[in-house]
Amino acid sequence: MTVAPAMVAESGPAGHRPVYEVARLSKVYPRNAFTALDNVNLVLREGEFASVIGASGCGKSTLLKIMAGLLPPTRGRVVLNETPVMGPRPDIGMMFQQATLLPWKTTLENIVLPIEIREGRAAAKRARGRARQILELVGLGKAVDTYPSELSGGMAQRAAICRMLITDPAVLLLDEPFSALDELTRDFMNMELQRICMERRATAFLVTHSIPEAVILSDKIYIMQANPGHIAEIIEIDLPRPRTLDLINTKRFGEIVSHIREKLDRERFI
Repeated sequence: MTVAPAMVAESGPAGHRPVYEVARLSKVYPRNAFTALDNVNLVLREGEFASVIGASGCGKSTLLKIMAGLLPPTRGRVVLNETPVMGPRPDIGMMFQQATLLPWKTTLENIVLPIEIREGRAAAKRARGRARQILELVGLGKAVDTYPSELSGGMAQRAAICRMLITDPAVLLLDEPFSALDELTRDFMNMELQRICMERRATAFLVTHSIPEAVILSDKIYIMQANPGHIAEIIEIDLPRPRTLDLINTKRFGEIVSHIREKLDRERFI
């Protein structure tokens, strides 16, 4: 495991260009002069899966909202594919803790909803063939005409992944997407997410409270410290891919998890 100081310029595999760059980012809420984030720097490279972990209230969700264009920063810049992020964009895919599928629409209709909102019903109708292909990718090919009430929690989250992928985003932003699922389903969804990201060479950024989840999914983990929120440490994960759940029982996996937990405990993050 390679541990890099938070302020050291990040390196990446040869040929992996920077996709998402956050530089000197700060967020201050003027009403109470609360500094949620201070001098946050990170780089996501093409095909890289990164996670951020830290205690509740350290600024993880605030960081994600700024990266998604849902919240303006006070200072600093966020750049996606060399273009500043000034608001929500179709090349940014966002997935939340809940699937938030519309109950009166079928699974297929929910998948093409982002296209319907942005481009109209005719464009959404044209996208249905692509939506069916994506549903097949996640094992929901037979659930095209079902409604959200007929889907299990895991199936609903897989549908939410499809809805995120339908616009072919340059980056996937994931806000604890599997935290409400039971442990077995969560493990399955993590393996599904890894498979999908590897097949599509997706660039992804995950907010999580689970150290094992971060380790098994990530190429890089950012540890955040609170008051104010900032990146305290960057950890490069040297485990080979594809990864399986059996990896959790290995000595190397345990060493990485222990290192992160000790860091969190030492800094009183949790």
